[in-house]
Amino acid sequence: MKTKAAVLYEAGKPFEIEELEIVKPGAEEVLVRYDYSGLCHSDLHMVKGHLPFRAPMVFGHEGAGEILEAGSNVTGFHPGDHFVASFYPVCGRCRWCATGNSRLCDLGANGLEGFLPGGRFPFRGKSGEYGSMMTLGTFSQYATVHQNSIVKIDDDLPLDKAALVGCGVPTGWGSAVNSAEVRPGDTVVIYGIGGIGTNAVQGAAYAGAQHLIAVDPAPDRRESAKRFGATHTAATADEALELVTQLTRGVGADSTIITVDELTAEVVSQANEATSKGGTIVITSMGQYEDETIKLSGVQLALWGKRIQGSLYGGCNPLYDIPKLLSLYRTGHVKLDELITSIYTLEQVNEGYDDLMAHKNIRGIIAHEH
Repeated sequence: MKTKAAVLYEAGKPFEIEELEIVKPGAEEVLVRYDYSGLCHSDLHMVKGHLPFRAPMVFGHEGAGEILEAGSNVTGFHPGDHFVASFYPVCGRCRWCATGNSRLCDLGANGLEGFLPGGRFPFRGKSGEYGSMMTLGTFSQYATVHQNSIVKIDDDLPLDKAALVGCGVPTGWGSAVNSAEVRPGDTVVIYGIGGIGTNAVQGAAYAGAQHLIAVDPAPDRRESAKRFGATHTAATADEALELVTQLTRGVGADSTIITVDELTAEVVSQANEATSKGGTIVITSMGQYEDETIKLSGVQLALWGKRIQGSLYGGCNPLYDIPKLLSLYRTGHVKLDELITSIYTLEQVNEGYDDLMAHKNIRGIIAHEH
């Protein structure tokens, strides 16, 4: 079977639209049709060379669609079922899955190489074998994926909105609810109000933050943050620190969450300065893999009892949290419709990422043609 896909051959180069052949699903794999794919910043980190990857690779890791064919050992999925692609696979058997930390599943190690469990690559083309980002490749109209990488959803849920719950929504929401452990009455500062930061705002608001400060240099993003629950906004970290000092009478924020485009030592230091004694600094942003982006006094962290918490997938567990977030969407407690600011064709994928880097979108999505 043939498919049209957005392929990256080298970091720093634009995506190329190419026709590829899809490998036939194995016993535990499914053939899927992607209807929608989110344009997530994590792809951009690989495009920029911050994270290493094997090329050529079909990008995209946030998507939703329909199952077309299921392998002989696939359980719980049938042709016609709707699904959300999970940014991380869940094997259910490794140490991390068994201890309730499935976002750290050992199968995730394949994501930057792009091969399926068992070692097969999912696509073939003029340059040989092609991987798929996080073993998903949602920038393809069709794909073969492992059953561990998808979550079945109700047929009546809109797939364009549901696609966002595969990565961006749980990563941001969970950064506040799980990683920062925001509680009613807390003061929270969130640095960077893009797709991830916006969801961190709505997660912190739902968890009961009393003072919720959204920090971003872009005026439209600051304004948007208010619609998702921010009580205050600031254009700079210095402005945010002044606000925190006033609102807490000098105590500081209970938690600070870093969701900027690119992690730097400067923003980590700024977040630390705004965080109270006993508070938590959550690092969700990605940056250059090898760079040392935490340069703080360990003695001061110890003396003031502060905690630095890394946050992958917002501390969520896909099989539980994806359905939960969609249930909260049904009842109006999670906003998904409002996140989508632009819709692109697959051929416009490079334009979509240009718009993302220009801070024009909260979340852009690709609508696949079939």
